[in-house]
Amino acid sequence: MNTTPQHNHDAGRRRALRLFGGAGVAAMIPLGLLPGTAAAASGLGMPKPDEKVEQTLERLFGKRPLQAAGDKMKVELPLIAENGAVVPVRIESNLPMQANSYVKNIYIITDKNRRPLNARMSLTPDAGKLSIATNIRMGGTSDVRVIAETSDGNLYQFKQEVKVTVGGCGG
Repeated sequence: MNTTPQHNHDAGRRRALRLFGGAGVAAMIPLGLLPGTAAAASGLGMPKPDEKVEQTLERLFGKRPLQAAGDKMKVELPLIAENGAVVPVRIESNLPMQANSYVKNIYIITDKNRRPLNARMSLTPDAGKLSIATNIRMGGTSDVRVIAETSDGNLYQFKQEVKVTVGGCGG
């Protein structure tokens, strides 16, 4: 029985895996995605277990001030959510969405969740008018924050308490 073709196929596959695996690791180093790199050590973007909302805000925004959204952003949240597992959120904004000035990220943060950051949505000027609808999970009654981060670094915050009548994240 001749095993040469199979042997050559296996050797070629191993060679390709080594090549692409090495390229993948090399690509991860500048992004800080490997343990031991500076960005991985700083924990940027990665929540800590049982992180408090203050720690989440510090991790995401540093010392930048949160400004009241006022009429820059319209957020629809229920005052009372009958089911914390499915809480609707609708966000609209009249902030500019042009190449030189646009909403770069939208964050939805639930203060009393075990991990407060519910969602982060990244946008480009190509999105046009900002209009987002989604559902979040809430572990119980809490303030919910929607924060718009603009391309020039400004942060606009909307905050509202939502009362949860049936358990959410925990069941």
